[in-house]
Amino acid sequence: MDITYPPEAEAYRASLRELLEANLPADWKGIGALPDAEQEAFLQSWRKVLSENGLLAVSLPKEYGGGGLSDIEQVVLNEELMRLGVPEGTENDTLGIKLLCNTLTVLGTEEQKAYFIPRTLSGEIVWCQGYSEPEAGSDLAGMRTRAVLDGDEWVVNGQKTWTSAGSNANWIFAICRTDPAAVKHKGLSFLLIPMDQPGVEVRPILNAAGYTAFNEVFFTDARTAKENVLGGVNGGWNTANTLLGFERGVRATTDAVRFGREIERLIELARERGLTENPHIRSELAWCWQRVQTMRFRGYRVLTKLLEGGRPGVDGSFSKIYWAEFFQRYTEIGLEILGVEALAPEGQGNNGILVTPQPGTENSTRCWDDIALYARAATIYGGSSQIQRNIIGEQLLGLPGEPRLDGGPFQEIGHRKSD
Repeated sequence: MDITYPPEAEAYRASLRELLEANLPADWKGIGALPDAEQEAFLQSWRKVLSENGLLAVSLPKEYGGGGLSDIEQVVLNEELMRLGVPEGTENDTLGIKLLCNTLTVLGTEEQKAYFIPRTLSGEIVWCQGYSEPEAGSDLAGMRTRAVLDGDEWVVNGQKTWTSAGSNANWIFAICRTDPAAVKHKGLSFLLIPMDQPGVEVRPILNAAGYTAFNEVFFTDARTAKENVLGGVNGGWNTANTLLGFERGVRATTDAVRFGREIERLIELARERGLTENPHIRSELAWCWQRVQTMRFRGYRVLTKLLEGGRPGVDGSFSKIYWAEFFQRYTEIGLEILGVEALAPEGQGNNGILVTPQPGTENSTRCWDDIALYARAATIYGGSSQIQRNIIGEQLLGLPGEPRLDGGPFQEIGHRKSD
C-alpha cells in the first residue's frame, strides 16, 4: 500500500488549486454560507465552471467527453474540491457521472457509451437511480417492478421509492424483473428509462428534517427502447452490484478528508462550550479521530488497488460500514455537545444534503440537527450494514452463506403470482 502521491499527481494538485481558487470569490467560505435561495444557482454556475475546464469526469475516456486521466487525478480533484467546500457537481451528477457512466465504461455497448456518456456530461440527460421499492430495500433482489418486451420496446410497471433527486431527473436507471420464472437474482435487468413520458409519475417525500430530498417514482405502462438494457437481459444483478461497487468505493479516498474536517468542527464546538477538558467528550473526540485515520489508510489501500488495475469489490463494503456508522456516532456527539441548544436550533440548515454539514455553516445549530436526522438512515441506504457484513463474511472470509429463499422461481417464494 502506497500512502504517497507521485510527483505528477502533486503537480496536478497545484494546477488545480490555482484554477479552482481563481473561479471562486475571494471571501469564499463554502457553499453552506450562501442563503438557501442562492445555492441552486451557484451549483449550476459551478457545474459550468467544472465542465468548461474538463473537471466533471476527469477519469472517463476522452472519446466520450471525459478527461482521459487516471483514478489518481480523480482522487486529487475530489480532495481539492472537498478542501474548498465546493461540490463535484449536482447530486444528479454523482448518480449519472460517478456511478452510471463508470458502469457504462465497464459493461455498456459501444452504442450505449457513445450515446449516453456525452449527453450526461453536457447535462442534456440528468439521471436518478431506481433501486429500492416499498417491499424491496435491503432484499434488493425481491423487487416487483416488471418490464415486458413488446416488439422493440420494454413496457414497465411498478414503483420505486427513496429516489434521490428524482424530481430533477429526466432519465432513470432502474432494476426491473424481466423473467418472473427465474430465481429472483437471475430474473432482473438494468434498464435505462426516459422519464419525460406518459406513465412516469414522480412524487416528493418529506423527510424528518423538512426537506423533499427523496421521491417515489411510479411506472404505468412506461416505455423504453429494447436496446436500453445495460449488462444484458437478465444480467441486471451483476450490473447493479457493479454500480454499487462504484458507489461504495468511489469516495473511499476522500471520506477521511470530508470527515476529518468535521472532527475539527466538533473540536471547535466543544472548545466554544468549554467542554474540551470533559473526560467523556475527550474520549468521544479521540474515538472520532481514530476512526477517521482508519478511513484514511483504508482509502489509500483502495486507491492502490485501483491503480493496479483492480475494480471496486468487497473493499467498498468495508468503506460503507466505516463511514455510515461513524456518521451516526459523530452527529450524536455533536448534539451531545450542543445540549439544550439542539432543542431549539437556529441558523442555516443543510438544504437537504444527506452528508456532512456544508462548509460555511459552522455556527449553525440547525445544521447539526439536520445531519443528525439524516445520519439515522446512513446504515440503511446504499446497502445496509447487515448486508455489507454478509458480503464481507461470504465473499472475503469464506464463511457459510446465510440460508436463502431464492432457490426457486420468483413466483414460488412468497410473492403473489399476479405479479
